[in-house]
Amino acid sequence: MTILRSNRLSGRKAIAVLLDPDKLEQDGLINLLNRTVEHPIDFFLVGGSLVTNYVHKEVIATIRRHTAIPIILFPGNPLHIEPSADAILFLSLISGRNPEFLIGQHVIAAPLLKRSGLEILPTGYMLVDSGTQTTVSYISNTMPLPHDKPGVAACTAMAGEMLGLQLMYLDAGSGARRPVSPDMIAAVRAAVDLPVIVGGGINSGEKAYEALKAGADLIVVGNGIEQDPDLLPQLSTVVQEFNQSVVRA
Repeated sequence: MTILRSNRLSGRKAIAVLLDPDKLEQDGLINLLNRTVEHPIDFFLVGGSLVTNYVHKEVIATIRRHTAIPIILFPGNPLHIEPSADAILFLSLISGRNPEFLIGQHVIAAPLLKRSGLEILPTGYMLVDSGTQTTVSYISNTMPLPHDKPGVAACTAMAGEMLGLQLMYLDAGSGARRPVSPDMIAAVRAAVDLPVIVGGGINSGEKAYEALKAGADLIVVGNGIEQDPDLLPQLSTVVQEFNQSVVRA
């Protein structure tokens, strides 16, 4: 998405809310959409590593009725492709060594995506150890990057950029006990010129600020908003204040 690349060049930061269709109730979703009027966000991500209720189309339709915020698919497999979204993160799990999630699933998805009209966002997806096993590590049968090895993450991202990927996504996973470390974010930021997305474990304004300061261009929050109603205002405010400081500079 051109806005992510232009944000990267200007230093502007962004926030996305990840919506897992399995965990959404209609009333709760509408309430969240109404709250984003007062506490702005930049994107909705829709999907997850394991989705049992294929209601992507209905979720996207509800979002469309209440807001013009862009919608990006966060797919766990080709069944999660929904043409009514705006774009899709075409995720290559470059932190792992399972060929199915490096290229196998992509071959299956490619003809569907070709016809979908979605904007394709080739994304290097790096799962980072968060102190607990996550759904994506179990489903993908891959080991996450060690939390305290920023050099490994930097070289992985560097290889992904050389292969032509356009975004880098560092993810501690849903329910992370700890977020991706600022040292790792900074190492990846220094290694590539691409927009860097960071998610998992960002459950406070302080952690959001640390991720942005370290070099994240886009932070992603999911379960934390459901557990703490005050989290969305905190994160939205941090991003806005960060961007105001960039403008003043």
